[in-house]
Amino acid sequence: MWTATGVMSLSSHTPMRHLSIRLQIDANLSGVAGGNKMKETPKLDRAAVSQYSLDGWLGQYLQKVTDQWIKVVPSSNPGILEILRDRDRRPLRDMVPFAGEFAGKYLTGAVQVLRLTGDNGLRAVLADFVTDLVACQDEDGYLGPWPQGSRLTGRAPNSSRGGGSGILGVTGLPESKTDGRNGGSDTWDAWGHYHTMMGLMLWAELAGDKKALRSARKIADLLCTRFLGTGRRLVDAGRRTETNLSPVHALCLLHKKTGVRRYMQLAEQIVHEFELRGRGGEYAGDYVRTALEGKEFHQTPKPRWESLHTIMALPELYYITGNRRYRESFEHIYWSIVKLDRHNNGGFSSAERARGNPYLKLPIETCCTIAWIAMSVEMLRLTGSSIVADEIELSTLNSVVGMHSASGRWVTYDTPMDGVRRASAHSIACHSREGTSELNCCSVNGHRGLGMISDWALMHQGDDGITLNYYGPSTMTAKLGSNRRVKFVQETSYPVNGHIRLSIHPSSTMQFRLNLRIPFWSEKTRLYVNGERIRNVSAGSYFPLERDWKKGDCVEIRLDMSEHFWVGSKQCRGRVSMYRGPILMTYDRRFNEIDPGDLPELDGRTLRRRHINWKGRIEPILLLEYRDGEGRKLRLCDFGSAGEGGTPYRSWLRISGIAKGSFSRSKPLRSVRG
Repeated sequence: MWTATGVMSLSSHTPMRHLSIRLQIDANLSGVAGGNKMKETPKLDRAAVSQYSLDGWLGQYLQKVTDQWIKVVPSSNPGILEILRDRDRRPLRDMVPFAGEFAGKYLTGAVQVLRLTGDNGLRAVLADFVTDLVACQDEDGYLGPWPQGSRLTGRAPNSSRGGGSGILGVTGLPESKTDGRNGGSDTWDAWGHYHTMMGLMLWAELAGDKKALRSARKIADLLCTRFLGTGRRLVDAGRRTETNLSPVHALCLLHKKTGVRRYMQLAEQIVHEFELRGRGGEYAGDYVRTALEGKEFHQTPKPRWESLHTIMALPELYYITGNRRYRESFEHIYWSIVKLDRHNNGGFSSAERARGNPYLKLPIETCCTIAWIAMSVEMLRLTGSSIVADEIELSTLNSVVGMHSASGRWVTYDTPMDGVRRASAHSIACHSREGTSELNCCSVNGHRGLGMISDWALMHQGDDGITLNYYGPSTMTAKLGSNRRVKFVQETSYPVNGHIRLSIHPSSTMQFRLNLRIPFWSEKTRLYVNGERIRNVSAGSYFPLERDWKKGDCVEIRLDMSEHFWVGSKQCRGRVSMYRGPILMTYDRRFNEIDPGDLPELDGRTLRRRHINWKGRIEPILLLEYRDGEGRKLRLCDFGSAGEGGTPYRSWLRISGIAKGSFSRSKPLRSVRG
């Protein structure tokens, strides 16, 4: 167990294989006690004091999601906070086990969207929301929805797994259940507090709100009081250990921000619990040991998507301690998912977990893909790999756009490779309750996929380097040093085509290094600076341009947008996915006279394309007509637009004449050109 000072003591029940880990914990902590000096730093980080204006179709998505969803959530679903206010009132509310996540997930994504839009109306909504949220916190720091006696225990009398049954004691349920004598169900209480901490920290950073940061710290202090050196374990705080160990990530971030040692001590205690069994007999994730042994993520004890939030603590632990075990295990898990569980549309999961097969046609849940992109952002920060940025772009332009209604009003639960798109309120109506009729795990989370563009679009590399990852019509401004600013203006219709005109506007003539992302699929990229051709541009890398930049300097990027193909296997044997740049081209019945069961087999070696200007409603982002040498033709749109009208779509197509590619970390899509 842990002693009162937070130092691990060994007992007769301590397996010897944990000894070296614990000794390393003490050694690592000795270097950070009483402060927050890091042993390692990220290769890339979000650009400081960034300002964004995203134009074109993505800017329209951001505006619609902001106006039609984010701004109206607190008023149209008042229970998002009311469940926190009246948690001890009788009769108790009937709630899903993860109801405590709603406020935090909503706030996290909303703050990230606000970074991109600067929308003053949204800022006001969030300021009021945070004020009301913090007011719901108990003196001891508790900020969840469960009554006294059930807090952070993993069980509550009013937690139910099934559909909503109303207020307990009002809809015919026995009053004794309200009082906890009939058991109830498990809760994800620590998980809910994790998301609340993340949202509060992001808001505090953006708005300079000290009350929000204080509230996040009070949650961390509560967790320390309850679990650090007390003999209680978070691994026992519910059957779903992969959810309730997630505070380890937020604790690391709070330690970095505040230097408070006990936050790091609890984080390391939770890492030790990765290898333990909970009181229900289930293992926690065992993420570090299994990764270092070379096991694939789907082979680990907890391969569900929620584990990704816990795993995101590993790079933070690496920065704090310098222990390479954390870095190596994180990188192994990341590449395992890319290889075996990231689908052709950039989505992650098959029926809410990793299964070691990207061809499985099981549901690809919104929350899973959002967690995957968040983990990918951490991998990008850790490694500075342009190919990781390519992966984030793939997921964002296909799955994130595809999970959103173009109206901005709803997101899906499942965004399949082949199938139809349904609103999450249809697929998981069992999450709906009084006061939160539109809230479910996905609806409060989907907008984060758009908001996370603010994490990776423009990044710093050291003191004198800026890395540009996001391509699209936009204006972005970053701060360099203490008082220098640089504005980047992109004139382009990317990803509809690959021509990007980038003009640079520094506050004064200055020298810095601009790293341009050259995607791995762009085999023949052409690059010009002020009209002069730049040679030796390699796919799958950052191209550094270091020079004295002056206002009006122009960089032109011409990416290779020729089609490339992923030949399917297993459940997708005999089918092929076709990409144009990062966009997965997709059949949608709405744009074709041919039904899904009658799709022709196209010859991939002789394909020709032409752009189609759609005259109907709900214009797709990209619509092309492909015709092969035999005259067979098919209209394909971008995956994000497919199924918008409720029509069936297919992204695994019948295309012949394409050689099969293999997975590599330099070409993670397995794609080849015809």
